[in-house]
Amino acid sequence: MEYLTVEYLVWAVALGGISALSLPLGSWVGLQANPKPHVTSILAAFGAGALIAALSIELVAPTLFLLESPEIESHHGDPVSAFFALISGMAIGGILFTLLDRLVNARGGFLRHTASTVSYLMARRRDRELATLDRFAMFPPLRDLAPEHINTLLGMIKPVTYSPGQILGSEGELAKTMGFIFEGSVIATSSDGLEQRFDEGSILGVYSLMTNRPNPATAKAERVVKGYLISRPDFIRLCELSPDFKKAMQQILEQRIEATQQLFVQRDRQTQEWLAAAREALRTDAQIPDDPAWRRARSEHKGAPLAIWLGILIDGVPESFVIGAGLLIELENHQSELGTLGFADVVPYTLIAGLFLSNFPEAMASSANMQAQGFSKKRVFLLWFSLLVITAVGAGAGFLLADALSATSLVFAEGLAAGAMLTMIAAAMIPEAVLMGRSSTVGISTLAGFLAAISFKLLG
Repeated sequence: MEYLTVEYLVWAVALGGISALSLPLGSWVGLQANPKPHVTSILAAFGAGALIAALSIELVAPTLFLLESPEIESHHGDPVSAFFALISGMAIGGILFTLLDRLVNARGGFLRHTASTVSYLMARRRDRELATLDRFAMFPPLRDLAPEHINTLLGMIKPVTYSPGQILGSEGELAKTMGFIFEGSVIATSSDGLEQRFDEGSILGVYSLMTNRPNPATAKAERVVKGYLISRPDFIRLCELSPDFKKAMQQILEQRIEATQQLFVQRDRQTQEWLAAAREALRTDAQIPDDPAWRRARSEHKGAPLAIWLGILIDGVPESFVIGAGLLIELENHQSELGTLGFADVVPYTLIAGLFLSNFPEAMASSANMQAQGFSKKRVFLLWFSLLVITAVGAGAGFLLADALSATSLVFAEGLAAGAMLTMIAAAMIPEAVLMGRSSTVGISTLAGFLAAISFKLLG
């Protein structure tokens, strides 16, 4: 058609470039100023509100308005078909974005957002905790812990690995930890020749912790041993929290005493003292120490630059199509005025403003986060600048592609892009704002962004 000219194609590219100009600009600010979290929160919420307004007004509202007023001529075609194309496109767009987002996050792309980084690490932590609980099922005393104490237990444990021959505890020393063996075997040898083997599912340090007396033997790894340790203060706390756990540990101690009685043919004075102290411990309550502060916040994944770039690309591609298709629609609506139209006459101000305002805080927050992950300033800035170029070119491609689509297909494509962007807002922008600021501030900032974006409608 006559509006498919080089001039209008350049307009589409220019609109894409303008909307994405805030990407390198936000990146530069994030890298140079390293803004405070609450500032990032306010801007992210403001951008999310602006983008919600832009999508609602420019993409969703026209189709819904046509459904209410079918007599009005529009590029959307049949109102009912357009409506179902829109909602199905949005649903598929949201699902598609989620799947692609998960794919790149698994490769390290989650590092582009603080919120996605936290979400990824929480999921990884959840997986580790579930695996730990599966291993703990082999230890009866731990199965006696009530469900409400599971999180307390997981905060106490420390995973350990011992090489063959490595000493886990020495005879005559007071045990500082209790050990749970889920893989490997340990040989405990006393100075009087008593030797015992502890295999998978065994618990070490019971005697010393229950009696507050030194270890009766030296424990040495026979082969590679993997397990968990709980400190003495934490062990005492578990006994206080769960009488059933304490009772189970007392039963284990009694079994150890009986086993020792059977192994010794003649009991010397040391043995008698050991047995007396052990039996006394069965009637002694423990003291509750202060809770130790345990925080583990380390990443188990090294971020790949390509994955991060692909993640950013997934966030930005839908908007480039919307810009190009939006310009085509504007030209169709002003088809009788072609030849006299100026660039400012066809700019979708609300959409461009919404995209510009949402891109800035996203690039700012992500750039600071990526730098904290070890990326150089130059690399981070180039990643975002490349998105400016791709968005501009993508807008031009969207302009050309939109003309090849039927009216219903075009609405479906717009819905696809809108669904992806709305999902991105809910999955990244809003969580980022809440994570780094206060919920009350996030709410007001989101409203301010929404109002700011719809105010640009006055220019159109």
